[in-house]
Amino acid sequence: MKPNQILKQYFGYDAFRKHQLEAIEAFISGRDVFVLMPTGGGKSLCYQIPALLRDGLTVVVSPLIALMKDQVDALRANGVAAAFLNSSMNPDEQDEIVRQVERGELKLLYAAPERFNSRNGSFLTFLKKAKITGFAVDEAHCISHWGHDFRPDYMELAQLKAVFPNIPVMSLTASADKATQADIIDKLRLRNPAIFVSSFDRKNIRYEVRNSENEFEELLGFLEQQNGDSGIIYTLKRNDTETLAEELSKAGYNAIAYHAGLDNLTRAKHQDLFLKDKVPIVVATIAFGMGIDKPNVRFVVHMNMPKNIESYYQETGRAGRDGLPSTALLFFNRGDISTLSYFARIEGNEQQSEIMLNKLYQMADFCQTMECRRKFMLNYFDEAAPDECGNCDICLGNYTTEDITIITQKACSAIYRLNEQFGANIVIDFLRGSKSKKITTWMRNIKTYGVGADLSRKEWQQWFDYLIREEYIIRSSGSLPTLQLTPKAWDVLKNGKKVLARVKKVEPMKHVERKDDLFDKKLLELLREQRRLIAEKENISAYIVLSDVSLFDLARKIPQDMRELSMVTGFGRMKRAKYGNVFLDVIKDYCANKGLKSVTNPFPDRKRKSKRRRKDFSNRFDSTSSKEISYMMFKKGQNVETIAKQRSLHPGTVYGHLMEYVKTGHIKVEQMVDKKKIKPIWNVIKKNPDAYLKEFKEELGDSFTYDEIKAVKMGLFTK
Repeated sequence: MKPNQILKQYFGYDAFRKHQLEAIEAFISGRDVFVLMPTGGGKSLCYQIPALLRDGLTVVVSPLIALMKDQVDALRANGVAAAFLNSSMNPDEQDEIVRQVERGELKLLYAAPERFNSRNGSFLTFLKKAKITGFAVDEAHCISHWGHDFRPDYMELAQLKAVFPNIPVMSLTASADKATQADIIDKLRLRNPAIFVSSFDRKNIRYEVRNSENEFEELLGFLEQQNGDSGIIYTLKRNDTETLAEELSKAGYNAIAYHAGLDNLTRAKHQDLFLKDKVPIVVATIAFGMGIDKPNVRFVVHMNMPKNIESYYQETGRAGRDGLPSTALLFFNRGDISTLSYFARIEGNEQQSEIMLNKLYQMADFCQTMECRRKFMLNYFDEAAPDECGNCDICLGNYTTEDITIITQKACSAIYRLNEQFGANIVIDFLRGSKSKKITTWMRNIKTYGVGADLSRKEWQQWFDYLIREEYIIRSSGSLPTLQLTPKAWDVLKNGKKVLARVKKVEPMKHVERKDDLFDKKLLELLREQRRLIAEKENISAYIVLSDVSLFDLARKIPQDMRELSMVTGFGRMKRAKYGNVFLDVIKDYCANKGLKSVTNPFPDRKRKSKRRRKDFSNRFDSTSSKEISYMMFKKGQNVETIAKQRSLHPGTVYGHLMEYVKTGHIKVEQMVDKKKIKPIWNVIKKNPDAYLKEFKEELGDSFTYDEIKAVKMGLFTK
């Protein structure tokens, strides 16, 4: 089979996304591969499809137990032999997986990076005995010190190329700047890898940052607009997750807490409730990676600033993985910078501390920028972007222009008179005339002491942030940065140059609307409930049964049979065989009550089309198409071979012409196939209507032709 056939048969998609096919082909050819795709961009297919095309086992390194389980459940639901090995399994369960590998029964095996530890050589010894065709290292940025989520266990993966020199390795990540990308390739010792870097742009996510005095009230207003959709709310501390979940529950929202401090049973239960759509909102800590692969998360809220842009990108990327409109809301509080800067420092490693602090300050700049947030983020990842995206609070906001020349002069004068030796907090205290002990006697004797008392501390912080962004002031490097003036500042102080600031009016964005008019909402709810019941019965996540995209497509196209169902996104062969009739029954019952018809049928009005064609045949023979000529000759009693000979065509071409009229009902199956052959063909097809012609042919034998089988199968869909 070819990659596109695997894509359709197992996963139900008609086309690959950008770079997927190229990465698949490179991996199949035996090359090492580096893949950088945004969250929800389809990274997993890059190694899953090669695994199905090759004879042997592909080993996938994944750091999160929850993510392993979800991916294996999804693969099994699609008919793929997959399993995982991790610490959540008892010895008997692990032994059974080992035996499956030894018997060659698996195509994909997921394992945690700890299993490759050099002190635990048994796992590598075990893999040497298996028929390994490839390794895939997910979340590959965890191997890099330059990355935002470095994990020492990943360093052990460097030995893969040493132990298995001829086995290709694919590394995959959703968030890595250029320095991290180069470090991943070096640390994994990839040899001349094929490199595929997709755009970081998640166009369906709307970004918004708010400075608020009352985050909880604003959060309630935001949730009111979400219509009960699924979402994740991140907080900085474990206690905050519990408190916020409780407050939301009191306010009428079904929410649960999730953090590393919960016992394993509670954590698993809470995640299960969220994944199965039983609870729409989960409140989690930023520090704890949930490993969520739930496609229908419609919003992600950060109650605190993340520690770096990579984390923010990855966490917000858990929204809208199905490509539907979603929102990322962040509440920015300057106090988070101080808190996170403490955690950013790594004892005994000044270089790593400096890297983490710089990333933190860049995240703070993102929160305070007045340029398009998507442009800021894409530029951070070294990707060009237009000045406006039309889908963030900056681009959608209203602005006024304010003359802040005097404010700028006060700020710059204070920095100058304090000899450029202090950070923003001391300068602001000086400007506001603070009585703090940090403001010494010599500072109080300066004539500009207290000249900024008319502004609040928060207002001064915002103006300093603005002046730093606009490069009137720069922040020195190091763990205790000081403020210093630039030539632009001296132009204001000496020459009185005006400073005009573009200020955004505080107006919360409107809810992201979906085009619900494209499908029947009531039918969608019935389909969603059917999905929930199946997921509950099979004890799997709801999205593994069907994604929201597939549900919306079902409600749009309203298929009536298996052929039409195959045109719905996400309905591969296994999904049709397993769930097809269940969902078709829901749709057909609803259509019968509402008088609705399928919109996927390419021949919705056969009688009208038939009448028009008969008229065309009698009046304008010279302008008829090639297939119409074949049809008319057939209707006059000539067989396929005769028509082909007279028209100098291949018999298969003529047969293809006539099949169009079998499809529309103009030609009966009995006119194309010997009556004695119809019943045997019919009986084989009815067993599994979605099988390939080759499978029918193998069962029927050489006395039956592909054309005969095709004609009978076509007749099945016209009855």
